[in-house]
Amino acid sequence: MRFGILTGGGDVPGLNPCIKAVVYRLTEAGHEVTGIRRGWGGLTATDPDDTESVMMHLMPLTRGNVRTVDRSGGTFLHSSRTNPSKVKGDKVPAFLADQYPGEGPHDLTPHVIRVLESQGIEALIPIGGDDTLSYGLHLHNAGFPVIAIPKTMDNDVYGTDYALGFSTAVTRGVQFIHNLRTSAGSHERIAVVELFGRYSGDTSLITAYLSGVDRAIISEVPFDVDRLAQLLLEDKASNPSSYSMVTISEGARLADGDMVLRGEADAYGHRKLGGIGALTAELIKERTGQDMIYQQVGYLMRSGAPDSLDLMVATNYGVMAADLGIEGQSGRMVALQGGKYTHVPISITGEGLKRVDVDELYDVETYRPKVRAMLGKPMFL
Repeated sequence: MRFGILTGGGDVPGLNPCIKAVVYRLTEAGHEVTGIRRGWGGLTATDPDDTESVMMHLMPLTRGNVRTVDRSGGTFLHSSRTNPSKVKGDKVPAFLADQYPGEGPHDLTPHVIRVLESQGIEALIPIGGDDTLSYGLHLHNAGFPVIAIPKTMDNDVYGTDYALGFSTAVTRGVQFIHNLRTSAGSHERIAVVELFGRYSGDTSLITAYLSGVDRAIISEVPFDVDRLAQLLLEDKASNPSSYSMVTISEGARLADGDMVLRGEADAYGHRKLGGIGALTAELIKERTGQDMIYQQVGYLMRSGAPDSLDLMVATNYGVMAADLGIEGQSGRMVALQGGKYTHVPISITGEGLKRVDVDELYDVETYRPKVRAMLGKPMFL
């Protein structure tokens, strides 16, 4: 068989090792692998009747050309936030304009399947988060075999306890916060650290929990900036080094406000986030008169090589997905549940939302992690 593999959405550490593991396992079993550049965008942009277009967007993957990719972060196949089932008219490739006239949005799934079949690809392995895998489910429902691998530094893919990138993101966050303490303490300031996390506050919560930050603001719970300011003043006063810190998810909201958004919505309906940390720092300064440090960690959380946990899970997910393909299975997503590797129907990704269990893990009055009674809780909370 010939398998295709792609990465979609935001990059995370662990993608390259995962791709390598898939290629090694499948080629070892006598199969071929084609890498698709730029995620779903690579498939929509490929003209199967144009050799140059095919070579631009698809490439054979072998043990030789993936041998060293696991030593770096990101994805050497590149990525995009394309949704082939909802392509606006001005985004339809020129060679398809006659087939898909008007403003749209258009469903280019028939074209995607034509591209895959023209290249002899019999099953596809997408690595991505909710958005990327939602189209993977759409493609599966259209009759094309799909085996999914979950990744997102937010760790919010429904149906699995763990998604690639989460451990490294938290590790980076903890490191940066500990480094920032030197400046916060030296200048006796209040520090606001903004972390990635649109709808799930996991990265803010767990990073704060592990680094011992004074307060944590998460996406799930709107916050009162007056109360937060008072709490941070108290934290600063009780700290011998005379500083305090708070983490905040980029998707967090003031009690009387909305998410801080900018730009146009992408193919999945999401506008860019970022700025709630700066706004919160300004509001706290207005209320307290304190000098502030605002630090947006952002892309640094998902840059660089994976830590050992992400490297291990990425490799194991890749091998598992390849094994499912070898067995002729499809419509599945590899997963971790209850500390054990397993696989679940890819349809599970659309059956619910994975968010912080606020009642169990967060104190809404003090804006602090509330991790108690660990017995029976999953490793990744």
